[in-house]
Amino acid sequence: MNKKKILIVDDEPNIVMSLEYTFKKNNYEVFIARDGSEAIEILKTQIPDIVLLDIMMPNVDGYQTLEHIRSDASTKNIKVVFLTAKNKVSDIEKGLALGVDKYLTKPFSIKKIMTEIDELIT
Repeated sequence: MNKKKILIVDDEPNIVMSLEYTFKKNNYEVFIARDGSEAIEILKTQIPDIVLLDIMMPNVDGYQTLEHIRSDASTKNIKVVFLTAKNKVSDIEKGLALGVDKYLTKPFSIKKIMTEIDELIT
């Protein structure tokens, strides 16, 4: 069976480390980007099954990154999950309007994230 690929886009090293560890342990191939522009670069050469995306990041934020993913023919069908501290209804509505598949808020349980992501891509 092929490994599922996940791109984790977050500028908080502790979050990235714990997510990377968990996904690798669960047999995912993991790519890491520290902001939206890095994510967009990675997406030129890798098409992950899912992108786990923070919203508040330097340079290119999560909303802009999502818009880029959805506007590009080669990436528009990738599942995207926001994982963010932004939990206002307006933030969630904006994310859903831009086409995010799932909106999860921080602080989070790794177990819940694994379950949500497995459901999305199986």
